[in-house]
Amino acid sequence: MDDGMNMNMKNMQPMSFYWGSHAVVLFSGWPEHSLRMYILALLVVLLMAFFVEILSLQSAVHKPDGTVPIVKAFTRACVYAFRIGLSYLVMLAVMSFNVGIFIAAVAGHAIGFFIGKSSANRRSNQEDEDSYHP
Repeated sequence: MDDGMNMNMKNMQPMSFYWGSHAVVLFSGWPEHSLRMYILALLVVLLMAFFVEILSLQSAVHKPDGTVPIVKAFTRACVYAFRIGLSYLVMLAVMSFNVGIFIAAVAGHAIGFFIGKSSANRRSNQEDEDSYHP
């Protein structure tokens, strides 16, 4: 019985933050012990967090157009479902308790917010200028 317990303890994920490239992110055996795959995992998590923010900010932008309301609602629901799925994947990646993955997720959210918010502000300012002309 002790051998089984020791075997299970060796395969368990850490329950506190740790540094290092030996992590399991999202899928068993990935990125394994390869530094290149760990860097790829960091990039994937950063991009997922980035797109979560971009999609959340884009849904707040209201564009009047001639789209049928049911089609518009369905499209928004699909984008929302995709964004929530990405959010859960980022959360699961952070639950690897790897500090590098955590930093990549926070950086992705911050970059996405910065870029998304600044482009939304530019569009808003442009719309204000366009509507102000006498």
